[in-house]
Amino acid sequence: MSTQKIIPNLWFDKQAEEATEFYVSIFGEHSGIDNKTYHMEAGQDIHGMEEGTVMTVDFELAGYKMIAINGGPHFKFTPAISFYVTCETEDGVDEIWQKLSEGGTPLMPLDQYDWSEKYGWIQDKYGLTWQISMGKLEDVHGQKIVPSLMFVSKEGQAEEAVNLYTSLFDDSEITGILRYGKDEEQPEGSVMHSQFRLNNGEVFMAMDSSPEHADFTFNEAVSLMIQCKDQGEIDHFWNLSAVPEAEQCGWLKDKFGVFWQVVPGRMNEMLTADDPEKANRTYRAMLQMKKLDIQKLQEAFEGK
Repeated sequence: MSTQKIIPNLWFDKQAEEATEFYVSIFGEHSGIDNKTYHMEAGQDIHGMEEGTVMTVDFELAGYKMIAINGGPHFKFTPAISFYVTCETEDGVDEIWQKLSEGGTPLMPLDQYDWSEKYGWIQDKYGLTWQISMGKLEDVHGQKIVPSLMFVSKEGQAEEAVNLYTSLFDDSEITGILRYGKDEEQPEGSVMHSQFRLNNGEVFMAMDSSPEHADFTFNEAVSLMIQCKDQGEIDHFWNLSAVPEAEQCGWLKDKFGVFWQVVPGRMNEMLTADDPEKANRTYRAMLQMKKLDIQKLQEAFEGK
């Protein structure tokens, strides 16, 4: 996988540090906490978090980058976006399952299924869901942790979503689609499982699910952050937006309900500047925007 352009963001109340330390302890090699940002004076009337407390934690699990946010109690995780973990040994599956089970709730028991000799789906103690499966890492192009999107609708939207996402990102491809057959639990032809790659190698999965899982909807608790190299890229990916009232501070909601953040690649650098006033000015400017304007953010940063 090339430099990771799309980074899942996980929304916690005040548990971001605790949760990331828990996850890092589970996945071991190539896992760790990389960077932290802190809540500033700017925006306190919106987020209500105390100045100086941890805002975000950048971390890696098995080489896969993620970000945890302390954003307050507004959003709760659902199984709509889970993380699919491939282990090449039965012991590996058992170890990760056991650790994620501490205070967690199984959604599908660890067992043998048609698609895996050993597989289980679990909601951990923070509410985030994981699919743990024994398989070959080469089948997921060496990416041990893969975001998996579940589309709950009568129409079966997974294939439409995959086609849209692969059309927007350069060097993308659909690597496989397994469909439901006749007389199965889902409409014939809908997506039982699909795998696709965005931005020259980042692996994702998608599936359709029955309307009986109506509570498993996408929300802001898991968003996908796109790091953009310039304003042209921000403008391009902003085309994902389908709900104008959901647009705020670089966040958008697409036609399927998935939340994305479209941000400049150096946004984090500006918000963690040694000069707190530069960071505060940048943050205040961002709070006034829907789609982010790199030039105006840079001008705020520089005090122009």
